[in-house]
Amino acid sequence: MKTLVLVRHAKSSWDHPGLDDHERPLNDRGRRDAPKMGRRLAEQGLVPDLILSSTAVRALTTAQLMAQALGMDRDGIVADERLYATSAAGLLDVIGELDASVGTAFVVGHNPEMTSLVHRFTDEIGHMATCAVAELRFDADAWNELDEGLVRGVRFDTPRS
Repeated sequence: MKTLVLVRHAKSSWDHPGLDDHERPLNDRGRRDAPKMGRRLAEQGLVPDLILSSTAVRALTTAQLMAQALGMDRDGIVADERLYATSAAGLLDVIGELDASVGTAFVVGHNPEMTSLVHRFTDEIGHMATCAVAELRFDADAWNELDEGLVRGVRFDTPRS
């Protein structure tokens, strides 16, 4: 069984229009929502073996704040530049490389690819708003086996839920 938790980065700031997109930080709401969602996941007993994150500042900060709220060490976060400005297929390629010993993986990234990837597996979830969390459980032994026919459970949450 593999559990994939897709997390769209928390709300980012547009206060510095000249700032490169990759460098945009979280705004106040984003800095509140990320640990809030981490605490909710911890209360549900959902703590990852690993967090994969885009290298964009807003995604990596979301991953770090969630990890802290989950009681995880920052060493459990792997930043991967391939998760920035990619596609659903690109996300799935990176996820497919995870070691089979990882049972639960969080992936923190961006839209539209997060919503597109969720839609590959289920029609139970609509749009991935900022800091939304989609939990997908698969009857699979390896990460490169993930397929919609193997989905055994879906859960969805947002900061406003």
